[in-house]
Amino acid sequence: MLIPFSWLSDYIDIVLPPAELAHRLTMAGIEVGEVTTRGGWDGCVVGYVRAARPHPNADALTLCQVDAGDGAPPAEVVCGAPNVAAGQKIGFARPGARLLNMHTGRRDELKPARIRGILSEGMICSEAELEISDEHDGIIVLPDTAVVGAPLDDVLGDAFLDLELTPNRGDCLSILGVAREIGALTGQPVRVPAVDYPEGGPPAHTLAQVTIADPDLCRRYTASVISGIQIGPSPRWLQDRLTRAGLRPINNVVDVTNYVMLEFNQPLHAFDLDAVTDRHIIVRRAAGGEKFTTLDGVARTLDTHHLLIADPARAIGIGGVMGGANSEITGATTTMLLESATFHPLNNRRTASDLNLRTDASLRFEKGLRPELAPIALRRATQLILQTAGGTAAAGIIDAYPSRTPDAPVPLTQRRLRQVLGMDLDIARAEAVLGSLGIVTRRTGPESLEADPPYWRSDLAIEEDLIEEVVRIIGYDEVPVTMLSSPVPHHQPNPMTELKDELRDALAGAGMEETISYPLVGAADLARLSAASSAVSSAAANDAVASDAVANDAFDDADDETDAAARLLRVANPMSAAQDVMRPTLAASILNTLSYNQAHNEGGFRLFELGRGFRPQAAGLPRELPQERELAGGVFSGSRYAPNWHQAAEPLDFYDATGALTGALARIGMTASFTPADDPMFHPGRAAAVLVSDAAAGAGGATPVPIGIVGELHPEVREAFGLRPDPVACFELRLDDLLPVCAGAAAAGTRFRALSRFPAAYRDLALLAPSDVPAARLQQLIERVRLVERAELFDVYQGENVPAGMRSLAFRIRLRAPDRTLTADEVNRAVNGLTRALQREAGATVRG
Repeated sequence: MLIPFSWLSDYIDIVLPPAELAHRLTMAGIEVGEVTTRGGWDGCVVGYVRAARPHPNADALTLCQVDAGDGAPPAEVVCGAPNVAAGQKIGFARPGARLLNMHTGRRDELKPARIRGILSEGMICSEAELEISDEHDGIIVLPDTAVVGAPLDDVLGDAFLDLELTPNRGDCLSILGVAREIGALTGQPVRVPAVDYPEGGPPAHTLAQVTIADPDLCRRYTASVISGIQIGPSPRWLQDRLTRAGLRPINNVVDVTNYVMLEFNQPLHAFDLDAVTDRHIIVRRAAGGEKFTTLDGVARTLDTHHLLIADPARAIGIGGVMGGANSEITGATTTMLLESATFHPLNNRRTASDLNLRTDASLRFEKGLRPELAPIALRRATQLILQTAGGTAAAGIIDAYPSRTPDAPVPLTQRRLRQVLGMDLDIARAEAVLGSLGIVTRRTGPESLEADPPYWRSDLAIEEDLIEEVVRIIGYDEVPVTMLSSPVPHHQPNPMTELKDELRDALAGAGMEETISYPLVGAADLARLSAASSAVSSAAANDAVASDAVANDAFDDADDETDAAARLLRVANPMSAAQDVMRPTLAASILNTLSYNQAHNEGGFRLFELGRGFRPQAAGLPRELPQERELAGGVFSGSRYAPNWHQAAEPLDFYDATGALTGALARIGMTASFTPADDPMFHPGRAAAVLVSDAAAGAGGATPVPIGIVGELHPEVREAFGLRPDPVACFELRLDDLLPVCAGAAAAGTRFRALSRFPAAYRDLALLAPSDVPAARLQQLIERVRLVERAELFDVYQGENVPAGMRSLAFRIRLRAPDRTLTADEVNRAVNGLTRALQREAGATVRG
C-alpha cells in the first residue's frame, strides 16, 4: 500500500520527518517497507504560458512564451505536446536542469537547442521527463493555485510510505486508517471528511430495488442513485491523488470509487442504471456452470458458491471482485446506481482464487469489512460524484440489511492486562490509548471496561486484541523484563528427534541433499511402485525374507491385509486428485522429486528425505488412527562425477547407495551390513536388506537388526516414473527399528580403544567358495579372528580353472597386535586358523 504524504496531510498534521514516522509506525506493528521521495528537480519551477502559437516550420510543434516568475522576459520554448495552451501553469525546466532524456533513458543536462530553426530556451515538462510516470503524450498542467516561480519540488514533490501490512490490519489499506494510527502515536487529531450532500431527487427506493437472496454471503448492500450525471475526465487534483497512490485515472465516476476505496477502505462499484433490467439488483449465488463476462473481457464459468450481482434477466457483476461489461459506466451514462456492500470474506477470497481474479476490491473484502462502513463510504462517494460529474442525488439511500445483529462489546480488565504484559498498567491509561484509536469505551468497574470496535476495525474481537492495541501504542519497549511466573520446565529429551537430527547430518555429510515433500501422494503413484510386480511375486519375496530371518521389505510390510487398495488411507477432502492418499512409504515421494529434478537438471542426484509413513491399524485393533512410522529414504541417479577431461563418466549405482548408508550409519555409531533380498520394486538380484549393530561391540559382538532395504530400481518401475534409463538406486530405513539399537549403544556408553603404535601385517588370500555363499559372510568370518583388523574383498572370479558352482574371492587381510609387532609365525598361525574356520563354517578353501 502506497501512502502519499500530500494526501495523508489532508487528514492529520504530520509533525515527524518521514523516516522517524516510518520507524514509529513499524514499531507499532504497521510495517513500513520503504520511504521514498519524489522531487529533486533543481532548475525546475512553476511557469506560466503567456502565449502559444504554431511553429512556422512544423505543424506538430508550438511556440510558447513562458514566464518563469523571475522578472526576466518570457522564454521562448518549442513544445510538441498537444495539450499545451496559453494561460496554463506548467512545470518549466530552465537550461542546466537535469531531466530524463526520453531517447537515451538517461538523465541529461538540459541545454538551449535549435528546433526547426528556432532556439528553444527550456522545456515544458511531462510526467515522464520528471520520472513521475510513463505518461509523455502531454505536459503536466498545474492547478491555478500554483505560484509562478515557485520551485517545482514544492508543488509536485512528495514523500511516500510503502506499507507491508499483516493480514489482520486491513484498515491500513486506506489513507484514513494510516492517519488514525499516526494520530494515536503523535497525539494529533484526525480530520475525517464530511459525507453529507444535497438530496434533490425522489426517494432512492422509488428509483431502484435491491434484493439479497443469499444473506449468508452478503450481509449488507447499500446503494444510492444519481441522475443527470456527465461522464468525463476527473479534475486534475483527483487524477493526481490516484496517480500518486499508484492507480490509473479512468473517468470521473470510476475515479471517485477508487478514491473513496483508498480513503475509507470500502470498495464501491457503479452501474449504469438504465442497463439494469427493471432497475432491480438481486444478490444471489451463481447457478452451476453459469457463464459471465467480466470487465476485463474474459468469459468465466461460475460455481454455486460464487456470489453474483444480477438483475432479473442476467448477471451484471461478481460480488466483491469485478463488475461486468454489460452494465459498466460509459460516456453515454446519465443515471447511475452506486453500490457499497459487505460480502463474506472467506467466500470472497475463494471466489477470487477460483477465478484467478485478484483485484483491489477482493483484497479488501477478503480481509473482512464491518457492515457499518458501507453507508459511510457510499455517502462520501456520492458527495464526490456530485462534485465531479454533476447530477442530482436521490433522497436517502437503499439499505438492504437482512441480518442486523449488534456486535458484542469487548471486555478489558486490569488483571488481564497485568497477566499478559507482566506490568502494572493503569486501566485509565489503557482507556486513553483506546480512545486515541477511535475505540469507544465504557467503565464497567474500577478496574474494568468494555469497548465497542469502531466501524473501520474488523480485527477487534477478544480481550487480547485490546491488550495488543494498548501495548503497541505505548511502545513494546515499555514492557519490563520480568521473571517467569512459573519454573522453566525441565528438558524432555526426544530420542527420535535426536536420531533424525543425527541421521540428517550424517546423510548430508555423505554428500546427499535433503528434500521435503507432502505426506500426501496419489494412488497412481503407489501403483507405479508395483509396476514390476509380475516379475517377482510378493509371496516369493516374503518367503525369501522369512528364510533369511530378516524383514527386508521396507516399502510394503503391511502383511495384515492382502488387498493393496484396501490398505490405502484416503483423505476425505483432498486438495487435488494427485494428493488423496496418506503415503505408506517415502519411495513415491522421492521418486517424483527425482523425476522433477531430472527434467530440470543433468544431475547426478543424491537425494534423501526424512518423513512419516502411514498405515492402517492391524486387523482387530481400533482403526480410528493409523500407524505412523518414522522413515528415511534416499535415491541415487545420474553421473557419479561432474564432467571432466581426465575421468570417464560413470553412473551412480547400488554400491554408491550402500557406501553412503555405511558411512552415514557409522557416523551415528552403527555398523551396517547387507544381506540379499528380493522385492518386486527392485531389479532382481540387486537388492539387499540393511542390518545394523552397535559399532562399538566389534565384529561378531552383536546380532545385526534389520532396519530397511536398499536396491537398484526395477526398469519397469523406473519407466513408470518417467526416469532416465540410468540406474536408480534407492533405500528406505525404518527409524523405529533403528532407534532401539542406537538407544542400546548409547546406554552401553562409548568405549575408547587406543590406536596401536605397532605396524600392521598384510596377507592376500584367494578362496574357493560355493557360489551361494555371500562374500560378506566370508568377510565376517575372517574379521572374527583375534588379530585381524580388517578384510577387504578385491577380486571375484568365475570361469576357467574354477569348478562349476564355485567362485574365487580374493581378500586383502590386515593383521595387527595392540602391544607388539607381529612375527611371521604369529601371522601364519592366524591365517591358518582362519582358513580352517572358513572351511568348517562356509565350505571355503584356499585356492591353489
